[in-house]
Amino acid sequence: MDIRSKAMAALFPTDILFQTSYWAQVKARLGLQPRAFDIPTAGPGKDVLVLLKPFGKHNIAIVPQGPEHAPAEEEYGTFLEDFSAALAKTLGPEVAFIRYDLPWLSPYAGVMQNEGWDAFPEPRVRELRMNMGTRFWNIRKAREDMTVASSLVVDLVGNEEEMLGRMKPKTRYNIGLARRKGVIVREADALGLPDFHALYRQTALRNGFTPCGSEHFSAMFQSLLSAPDRSDLLFLLARHGSDVLAGAIVGISGETANFLYGASSDTKRNMMASSLMHWTAMLMARERGCVRYDLGAVSPSDTPDHPFHGLYRFKTGFGGRIEYRSGSWDYPLRQDVYDEYRNAELVFSAHGQHTPYPH
Repeated sequence: MDIRSKAMAALFPTDILFQTSYWAQVKARLGLQPRAFDIPTAGPGKDVLVLLKPFGKHNIAIVPQGPEHAPAEEEYGTFLEDFSAALAKTLGPEVAFIRYDLPWLSPYAGVMQNEGWDAFPEPRVRELRMNMGTRFWNIRKAREDMTVASSLVVDLVGNEEEMLGRMKPKTRYNIGLARRKGVIVREADALGLPDFHALYRQTALRNGFTPCGSEHFSAMFQSLLSAPDRSDLLFLLARHGSDVLAGAIVGISGETANFLYGASSDTKRNMMASSLMHWTAMLMARERGCVRYDLGAVSPSDTPDHPFHGLYRFKTGFGGRIEYRSGSWDYPLRQDVYDEYRNAELVFSAHGQHTPYPH
């Protein structure tokens, strides 16, 4: 396979925020090295953003929600194998492994939707299917997905009444309740980031995840000033009187809005501020040309014991559909370094933390 290096600003327009020159600038500010490549064999206008992350004396090549181009389902594995070989040759021997966060439709999407599976098959089974037809059987399922494999997507079509009509009655009621109780949702600028980050830390403590540092959010806003593409951010804060009750950072690229980060207060939770906040974000995203609002992670089905079931109940209230994606996959180039990294992931997991992957 032939791939050709290109300037970051020359990345083609895309609905995938994490494959834009804007996202490359965000990650460069956070210490990663972005690289961009054309993929001529995939067809005109096909390219990919790769992020190099240091790990000891080596690098990890991260492909955030890419490549965007999806081959035929039966060619997933052979395409990744050929692309990995080309990428390894171009990036050099310092790269220990390549991690792909594939936006491609999962081969199990149909059966998961039709039969209500509450989880993807175990990694061994998925690896067997992915490596079918490859020469080296070297594609490994990552321990965790960098973004999400099951995502709730709401179509922003029709008028407001039609959009509300596709929601569950309880969600419509909560939107109205927040308004009646005096919750106000407004767009904020970077000056509101300290309020958001304080709320975000509350949310992380309450839900048991490791929060990003404030520098991550600052980088997202600073990069907007020099982004040459159509990427944008919606930053919303929901207030009741002097209290900040909820916040959201939504990334926009092309016709897709991605809910990236959310936060909610430990107090006044009966105000239902988050419901009104997302409804406001959907309307504002639609005004900016979006036709999809990606709410992110949910459980694959309505399964009470799944760790994302609470997210499923809240997000499916807005209507929409679950998209089952292929998730994150690794292609080891230095097996010893790869094993070391996998062991580090296991330690993080044992302490109830997620490895801090970049998108």
